[in-house]
Amino acid sequence: MSAHHVISGLSPEPLSASGRSSEKLSLPLLQSKMKCDPDGYEAELTLIYKQFNSALDLFRQQAALNFGSISGIGSDPNVAKDLGDRAVFLSHVMPFYRKQLAEFPSQLAEFLRSSAPTLPSGLRYHVTQALILLVNRQIVDIQDTLVIFMELQSLGDRNLRKLAYSHVVQSIRHMNKKHKNEAKNRALQNIVFSILQAEDETRAKRSLTTICELHRRKVWFDDRTANAICKACFHSLSRIMIAALSFLLDYEKIEDDDDSDASSDEDDVTAHAPQVVLSKEAVYKAHHKGTTSSKKKKQAKLERASRRMKKQQRLSSENNSSTYYSPLNCLIDAQGFAEKLFSRLQTCNERFEVKMMMLKVIARTIGLHRLILLNFYPFLQRYVQPHQRDITNLLAAAVQACHDMVPPDAVEPLFKQIVNQFVHDRSRTEAIAIGLNVVREICLRMPLLMTEDLLQDLVLYKKSHEKAVSAAARSLITLFREVCPSLLVKKDRGRPIDPKARPRAYGEVNVASNVPGVELLEHDDSNDSGDGDGSDESAFDGSDDDNENDENIAGDNDEENQLSTDVIDSEEDDNEDDDAEDDDSNNSMDEDGGVSADDGNDNEEEDIESEEGNGSPEIDDNDTRDDSPVSKESKARKRKRSDFDGQLITADTSLRALKRMAEAKGGLASSDLSDGILSNEDFQRIKKLKAKEDAKVALAQQGFKIPSSDQLSVKRLDPAKLEAHVRQKLSKEERLALVRAGREDRGKYMARAAVKQKKTGGLSNRQKEHKKAMPLAAKRAKAAKSRQDKRKKQQRSGKQFRGRKAWK
Repeated sequence: MSAHHVISGLSPEPLSASGRSSEKLSLPLLQSKMKCDPDGYEAELTLIYKQFNSALDLFRQQAALNFGSISGIGSDPNVAKDLGDRAVFLSHVMPFYRKQLAEFPSQLAEFLRSSAPTLPSGLRYHVTQALILLVNRQIVDIQDTLVIFMELQSLGDRNLRKLAYSHVVQSIRHMNKKHKNEAKNRALQNIVFSILQAEDETRAKRSLTTICELHRRKVWFDDRTANAICKACFHSLSRIMIAALSFLLDYEKIEDDDDSDASSDEDDVTAHAPQVVLSKEAVYKAHHKGTTSSKKKKQAKLERASRRMKKQQRLSSENNSSTYYSPLNCLIDAQGFAEKLFSRLQTCNERFEVKMMMLKVIARTIGLHRLILLNFYPFLQRYVQPHQRDITNLLAAAVQACHDMVPPDAVEPLFKQIVNQFVHDRSRTEAIAIGLNVVREICLRMPLLMTEDLLQDLVLYKKSHEKAVSAAARSLITLFREVCPSLLVKKDRGRPIDPKARPRAYGEVNVASNVPGVELLEHDDSNDSGDGDGSDESAFDGSDDDNENDENIAGDNDEENQLSTDVIDSEEDDNEDDDAEDDDSNNSMDEDGGVSADDGNDNEEEDIESEEGNGSPEIDDNDTRDDSPVSKESKARKRKRSDFDGQLITADTSLRALKRMAEAKGGLASSDLSDGILSNEDFQRIKKLKAKEDAKVALAQQGFKIPSSDQLSVKRLDPAKLEAHVRQKLSKEERLALVRAGREDRGKYMARAAVKQKKTGGLSNRQKEHKKAMPLAAKRAKAAKSRQDKRKKQQRSGKQFRGRKAWK
């Protein structure tokens, strides 16, 4: 059979099927009719399927014989177009003829797997579209075709690569849209991860791109994917390593797309909105009390406090919220990752930009996980010089690698190198400003590095005429006013909140023993129980509350002291009563005793008196006057009973005193919090009370709030922050642009004479004086004056002064 004979039978435009020779149908029209009546067009389907198989066999034979694209059956574009059209046609009608086309998906996948590199680009694109259509209709599983689509991305065809890449990403996203099938995801991840570890650079690069995109879209958002991306930093191919490093560094700059799966409700938005609770009394005073200038000052103070609170709450919510994420957070062995990447950095021969990327990733990992990598700081010390290329990013990486868990002795040489190289009188202004900012950021994380002499030397730069240098020095003063005011001289300390503040020693950690903010809830409950107006108290009345609390605590201590003295006095009374009992018993043994008839009544009265007197026994005057043996014996019995009751009451009061002391020291919860379980309402109350406390601190605070070590480790340092207020050197084009911008509002330059000539508003006063008609006497006087001036001028010019003669 010749090739032309086969091609004539494959013509797609007029199609004459069995029994329908008078009706000529095109493939799109036949496709719509077959969807409406599948049973009536089985013969046409069989014919088209046979034509597809015959063309497919021809292309397989061409691939087996290794024919080129110039000669052979592939040189005719009509044959390739017919095969592509029939493949797309059969994929569209596949859902209606599953039994007749049962082998069609496997034939299509096998055809792409075996002959994709040798196929024409148009045919390859159409066959890929047909296979994607079968996958989208869930006729073929994505797991069976994922390898094919990953290989198609590495063929060099740009349109085909874009089509296959978008299909893989969208199909996996659609699969995980409603619920995530972990088993299926793990199987797909194994395929893509195995391609990533291969030595083929193009396939590995496309695999890494797919993994990063799915991770960015939060489809494969697990630790396994994050560790696979981090593991790609150790790939033997440099392009794969650079791509992985770039993704890790740029991940925090990527904003989530609008179509991402992470969506927040309105309740979540309102919950994260910053709350500013200001006192009604303070607002009233700011608007209704005082002079106009004092009102403006109070209102400005409230505005500053409100802005400061909103900024702090926004930053804390950004740092503490679950939306913050980086793949470096999910490292299983962060210490091993940092050490392995640092060893590769020391031995690699990559260009400078790649080394800087590796350096940034290592520093970010050290700061994020608070690792200890002591060899990293001497390595940085070699490059800390003002003329070093990209020095600002290098210093930002050095700052990020510092945290409170690193020994200060390990960072001290690097710290001294920065100070000696950047901050001195012969250094440039930009270098001094950047050096002071770096010193501030390092001391914010490790304040133990600063000494008193060094700080006082650095603080002297506040008198510099350059704004960048003076601002950096003043920021250093502001920091140490909060961290350790004693290192500053007295005039630089200002009015610190805590004059005795000291930085924590190395290794010192504050361990929380209770729910943060629960003491505010207890304090509020005690105020509510004390007076009914406690709920209306504002954040600015905290001093009165503190005084009341101090008085209450002092009152409790007075009661405890009184109880302790009662316990001691009762014990001394017991000892005296015991001695008296012994004496009475001895006396009663010597004398004959009797029992009076009033003993029972006396005992009852003694019980009543002992209960009313809180254990202090009272003795009637009649009993003391009576010296008979009967009265002595009854007195002894009364003392025994009263002593026993007093001991019981004393023990009870001592237990109460001890319990109250334990509650005061341990800060136990109130009666409604005794079970230790807080409800959602309690947490909401804690949040509001915390906002009130923040408002009070914001109004009283002059400096800034020092972030915690966790917040510093999470937040990435922007290198541009180190260059604050530094004037960048402008190029010639930029200077010319500034000059032209300044000339826009200015008119064209013209000489004064030209301006006078173009004047359209009339004559000036001086011009009018020249044209004014003078009287005759004035003209004569002016002429005479001009003649006199001319004569004097001639006389001066003829007789020059030649000096006084010496011989006259």
